[in-house]
Amino acid sequence: MYYLIYALLYAISLLPLRFLYLISDVAYVILYRIVGYRKDIIMSNLQLAFPEKTSDEHRKIAKDFYINFVDNFMEMLKLISASKKFIGKHFTLDNPEMLEHYYAQGKKCQMHLGHMFNWEMANIAMPFDTAYAFIVVYMPLTNKIFNRLLIHLRSRTGTILIRATHMSREILPYRNTQYMLVLVADQSPGDSSNSYWLDFFGYPTPFVRGPERGARAGNIPAIFVDFYKPKRGYYRARLELGSENPAELPEGELTRRYVDFLERSIREKPSMWLWSHRRWKHKWSPEYAKMWIGKKGIGTIPNQ
Repeated sequence: MYYLIYALLYAISLLPLRFLYLISDVAYVILYRIVGYRKDIIMSNLQLAFPEKTSDEHRKIAKDFYINFVDNFMEMLKLISASKKFIGKHFTLDNPEMLEHYYAQGKKCQMHLGHMFNWEMANIAMPFDTAYAFIVVYMPLTNKIFNRLLIHLRSRTGTILIRATHMSREILPYRNTQYMLVLVADQSPGDSSNSYWLDFFGYPTPFVRGPERGARAGNIPAIFVDFYKPKRGYYRARLELGSENPAELPEGELTRRYVDFLERSIREKPSMWLWSHRRWKHKWSPEYAKMWIGKKGIGTIPNQ
């Protein structure tokens, strides 16, 4: 079954991108206007994040989000067969000199990013833009066929994939190499009682502790990544230094900087973020006070 599905998707990926966008336009109408895929979640999230905006503004962001969402899927299909030339044309890293600087110093790096479109394009393109061994932490899918397809797609240009569920074990073979570890740091944590809590769009929100803990433990430079879209099908990435020496920061500071960076990026380009996931599904409880890392520092209690 895997080979049958792969052959079908590969054949589709050979179609011109402009034709795939016609399919995307139809899919947008179906998802947004007919099915209303996760529409309640998306609109609720937008109302929570942007209470100052009007209903019309919320709907405009939602429409643009759906377009980006289905484009992201079609672009993923195209990447199954895309050449290095195609990938280089459609994804550009603005400031690769930051990576070159730390690589020349013999340092490892961490890259912290969020669910900004098109992270799949970045995953495929980045091994061409850096001398680092490019290691991406991912969450396996429960469907074995589609999990295998995603692994093939994401690793076809040299990306090394390690499972988030087995990260400490699977990274061991690379511990003595000069690698860049890529972490999607806006994942909603599974255990809210063992997470950092801080304001995100004005609401107490849990964030996974792993990215900061790893950077601090190895004193590895942490770099934040922002994606933006000059035009349809073309993406650029901008790097910003979170900290060169995370071990020297107070606990929680690196996460605070990342969340500030993420919120700024989303506010600048709201339709580029994955509004269909339940980012605020965990509710604040006073029992989490010891993990609060808001502006007043760890252990304080938010006003909410």
